[in-house]
Amino acid sequence: MIARIAENAFKKISRSVPKFRGDLRAHELGLVRRTASTLVRPPSSDDAELVSLFDQPQTGKKASPLFVTGIFQHPQLTTPAAFSALADSTLVRAQLLTERILRARESRSELFKVIKNLDRLSDLLCGVIDLAELLRNAHPDAHWVDCATESYEKLCEFMNVLNTHVGLYEVLHTVLHDPEIVKSLSQEALQTALIFWHDFEKSAIKLPPEQRERFVSLSSEILSVGHAFVTEASAPRPPAKIKPSELEGLKDRGMGTRLQRQAFFTQKDLLVYPGSHQAYMILREAPDEEPRRKVYMAGHMSSAEQIDRLERLLNARAQLSRLVGWDSYAGMTLSDKMAKTPENVNHFLGTFLDRTTLVARKALHTLRLRKQAHLKSTDLPIIQAWDRDYYCPPEPPAPPVPLPPLSLGRVFMGLSRLFKHLYGITLRPVDVASSEVWHSDVHKLEVVDEDRGVVGWIYADLFARSGKSRGAAHYTVRCSRRTDDDDEAGDLRIPGTDEFVGPSIEFEATKRHRLRGEHGEFQLPLVVLLCDFVPPSVARGPTILEWYEVQTLFHEMGHAMHSMIGRTEYHNVAGTRCATDFVELPSILMEHFLNSPKVLSLFDTDGSSIINQTGNHHEDPCRYIDTHNHILLSLLDQAYHSPSVLQPGFDSTTALANLYNTRGLIPHAPGTSFQTQFGHLFGYGATYYSYHFDRAIASHVWRKIFSANPLNRELGEKYKQEVLKYGGGRDPWLMLSALLDAPELEVGDAEAMREVGRWRMEDGVVPERH
Repeated sequence: MIARIAENAFKKISRSVPKFRGDLRAHELGLVRRTASTLVRPPSSDDAELVSLFDQPQTGKKASPLFVTGIFQHPQLTTPAAFSALADSTLVRAQLLTERILRARESRSELFKVIKNLDRLSDLLCGVIDLAELLRNAHPDAHWVDCATESYEKLCEFMNVLNTHVGLYEVLHTVLHDPEIVKSLSQEALQTALIFWHDFEKSAIKLPPEQRERFVSLSSEILSVGHAFVTEASAPRPPAKIKPSELEGLKDRGMGTRLQRQAFFTQKDLLVYPGSHQAYMILREAPDEEPRRKVYMAGHMSSAEQIDRLERLLNARAQLSRLVGWDSYAGMTLSDKMAKTPENVNHFLGTFLDRTTLVARKALHTLRLRKQAHLKSTDLPIIQAWDRDYYCPPEPPAPPVPLPPLSLGRVFMGLSRLFKHLYGITLRPVDVASSEVWHSDVHKLEVVDEDRGVVGWIYADLFARSGKSRGAAHYTVRCSRRTDDDDEAGDLRIPGTDEFVGPSIEFEATKRHRLRGEHGEFQLPLVVLLCDFVPPSVARGPTILEWYEVQTLFHEMGHAMHSMIGRTEYHNVAGTRCATDFVELPSILMEHFLNSPKVLSLFDTDGSSIINQTGNHHEDPCRYIDTHNHILLSLLDQAYHSPSVLQPGFDSTTALANLYNTRGLIPHAPGTSFQTQFGHLFGYGATYYSYHFDRAIASHVWRKIFSANPLNRELGEKYKQEVLKYGGGRDPWLMLSALLDAPELEVGDAEAMREVGRWRMEDGVVPERH
């Protein structure tokens, strides 16, 4: 139920927006002009401010000393102690709201409010939990981190209680079996109710007490073993011992030469640690196969303890699913996804694998010819796992046309101009108040809709610093939700507690706003982007992004726009709170826009030279080998979450070897057990296929909708109205079929899954971004 929301963990100074002046006919003419035009609009003054903000921070926006507030303009959140007080206050209000829902059957009118109040309860808790999750990962102050962690754990513990609350389930059962109430529910409300219902059903809610205790025990085991598995998956491994003679002929003239000198002077075996720069260099550069084999083997071996952790995790999941009436963990997990069943996932993966195999085998044949020439062999040799990088070194991502160096500010300008063309939305820099953010590097952007004004905020924490987590992430700190129909007057009160619940009430009140042209009051979305780019400096100048960093930023901004545009009335279906195998579509589609010279021209004030360039994009054929391998990992994920894990003698390494030796291109290396480093088995158990599924859909949407005219407002509006605005409030198959004008996809059955498997994934595999 509400615990589902915790898994996604992931008041302002308003500048007035001029209202339209003129008659209705003029407004309509402006709209026609807006949707039909595909001309590249010149940069605005706000676009110029974006460049200055990110490329010249010393002259950019500074915290305003005239207005002091707390985190995200919550006046009370100025100290760690205040955050702890907010968590305690929220917990009391959540308990009171829970009691109100439990009493709903005493009043017919209260039963009609149950779905709204369940969603309020979820939002009440997640509003603090999601903020705590951000602060404990981004705040540089240890006291803030400690208080955020304590608050996060306290509120999540209460969520877990709600997740198996029989009383709440029984009230929801009453509501969903009352025809009059069900008929009164909007599409969003019904979808929200079904989310709660399905999550209750997965939580052993109907089992007798003894079996529910067993469910709780298995859930705890899954969490503890899973966390230990993920920690060990990335732990350092013992080194490979490389003989000096095995380093002869290294092509690398830098590190390779240094290693050769070290070996020459010491006359001792070199210790090369898996995952190190030396290890990667040897796999790419060593002509002798033996050192490559040693490095590969060292990096893919596992301890017996780590294999046991994985198999205990898989077994506990299988037992838990059986306990609640499913034959497998995959069956239980997929029941509310686009795929619906493990069989449908395998239909998609099987079709996708067959299609990919055709081109991957051609690439593999090229590698075999290269190896044959290298070995001067008369026979075509077999490509082993340690040969791939040597005979086909990985190529870094590159733009489709030559580009000048791209500064961070110019990329943000390009993003804002792209959103203006597609959705009528722009990004506008705004001053931050004192104490509004956790570090001076954090910048605030208003997301401005040309018709409705400010519709949300993006806080950009983009530069690397000591103690900050690595990589990129999108945190949904606040979701959209309608608030004017909350009926807070009907909430329970306990005499003498008004002062205690005050922090929570004040926290909630700060989040409420009205949109121009819309009825009602709304909680507007707020997201945070975390990256670890090199910061600008006077000596180095602005931050210049590598191409993969530009791709990453576009990907994360795809998630951000989903949050901004998916402004639903219910928190549980807002923005990115949708099916796991649909949520990556908007972010992956954003990456495809980087294939267009028209879009790339938006990075410059005069992009005509970029528009007119002919694409010279080189497709690395060996990436299809990697795509094939990732599909195998998706199949392995399905096998590991099938009924087979409960069979006597199940062995995860044997299952891995059988899969690669029967359906793979490169044979499994005996003695290795890569599955113990496959950390996604915990976070994406039974859903690892989702990334490839959404990548196939995004490629198809790009090709059918946007590729010929990527700046067309009418097409952007269609995508906005058919997909983005619903968040998770509509069946993804219905959204997809409407967008593509493909009614055959509406049912979302096995044939629909096969059809997606037939779609071409144009860009191969890129590093995963979630």
